[in-house]
Amino acid sequence: MKLSSYLTLSRHGVYYFRWPIPPSTKGKRRTIRISLKTRCPDRAGTLARYLASYGQLIRDSGTLAGLRQDEIRTKVQSFFKAQLDQYLAWLDRRGLSQNALLHAREELADHESFMEINSAFPLWLPIDRFKSKMSVSDADWDASMPRIATELRKGRRDLLQRVLEAAERLERYSFDDAHAIVGTTPTPTLPTSAALGAAVDDFIAEHSRQWAEKTIGQNRAYLNILIEYFGPDRLLSTITKQDANEVKKVLQALPSSRNTKPALKNMPLMEVIKLPGQKKIAPKTINSHIQMFKGFFDWAERHGYSPHSLFDGMKVAKAKNSVTERKPFKPDHARLIYKELTENPSELVRKECHKWGMLLGMFTGARLNEICQLEVDDVQQEGGVWYLNITDEGEDQRIKSDAGRRKVPVHAELIRLGFLSFVESRRSGTRLFPEYSYNANGGYGRNLGRWCNESFLKKLRIKEPGLVFHSFRHTVVTRLSQAGVAEPIVQCIVGHARSGVTQEVYLREGYTLPQLKEAIDKFGTNSFSVQ
Repeated sequence: MKLSSYLTLSRHGVYYFRWPIPPSTKGKRRTIRISLKTRCPDRAGTLARYLASYGQLIRDSGTLAGLRQDEIRTKVQSFFKAQLDQYLAWLDRRGLSQNALLHAREELADHESFMEINSAFPLWLPIDRFKSKMSVSDADWDASMPRIATELRKGRRDLLQRVLEAAERLERYSFDDAHAIVGTTPTPTLPTSAALGAAVDDFIAEHSRQWAEKTIGQNRAYLNILIEYFGPDRLLSTITKQDANEVKKVLQALPSSRNTKPALKNMPLMEVIKLPGQKKIAPKTINSHIQMFKGFFDWAERHGYSPHSLFDGMKVAKAKNSVTERKPFKPDHARLIYKELTENPSELVRKECHKWGMLLGMFTGARLNEICQLEVDDVQQEGGVWYLNITDEGEDQRIKSDAGRRKVPVHAELIRLGFLSFVESRRSGTRLFPEYSYNANGGYGRNLGRWCNESFLKKLRIKEPGLVFHSFRHTVVTRLSQAGVAEPIVQCIVGHARSGVTQEVYLREGYTLPQLKEAIDKFGTNSFSVQ
């Protein structure tokens, strides 16, 4: 086997492995490209032989051949037939709320739009649940794209049409065959809705692809409150608005230290909320729980697990002028920080990693861990524009959501200050900031965050509630918006999910680097350095 076909050398001297994937139905041939994280040709050759052998086994076994069209249609039909039976049963028993019908009509319209543009975009598609219930492997799914996504959308579309037709029939009465109804045997009671524990498992499984590992754990912890309170076998259809209000009361009495104090962690929910003298979770945390509960019940109603949604409009009021809310730096504070980082008059900045980690936060709005986990090769150039490639492809790298995977142009001020020279000085290693060690909870950003929040800002005498490293992110969003930068472009720069069909479907490729570069350079010197 000639490795020249599988090995490529980057401009930084790092070897990459390339492996062709069989072409899709449209004839497009894709290639997997993986960094071997080594500059040693012998080491690269060994790794490439292993990967190539494994790839050959997969290719020869036909795993990537995909499912036959008739197999796909049979699985889709069986999957949605079971859901349709559930929907029609609930319609006969209880009907559907106007809110549920409105959501169904909106979703149906979206499916029609996606079909018109022949898009495989996954919005509204129950992909993970379908794969689990119908025994479709990840390899079969990927190899059957985009056919299988199209068929899944057709099935969901036709299911919604049948449900809406049935619901509309319930809005009218027909007396043509009324005599035939008299004396008939009552319809037997139909199966009730799904159990809470199983529904939560399916909800987490479906969304786990879009959530970072930390987010999955957090949302699972939120939903575990429901399972602790109601029990995993409680049927969703039996949970009422009054029950939801009782859960809200439990959240308001929940100690903030329950997950950190071993004694509290092992106590049952209804006992731990009765302990006196415990600090309670903040209104913002209560609302985060309620938002997750609402999202879960909205999903459960849409997917046939529950006949209704709950927790809508149940958030608690936040305290006025909350001192814990994160906020942007004031211009005079930002200028003081900039001067200390670039000129170091107070000699507070003793490490290059502190200087450039802070400056990157100041001029990109990137999250703390996104900055501290950067590798040297993540600083790249394309079409004359230098940018940070924020991704989760490196060792222990992670992103908060799919929107966090992005390219952030390097601000002109960073280049002027010598950031590219700093990057070159780190070429002998892999990580841009090797001084920052990995932590399972905080990623790589823990040490820089502590130095900024507990030392640097305090010694500058500008530390106050709500001002932390994350305030750089708020500052970037605020200043870009004040400079007239369109919100979708701001979202692309800071890694927020873009919303709406235009942004999610028609502009899926996002904005070009020159567009993002022009936007990010609109702020910086006026806000930080030159006054």
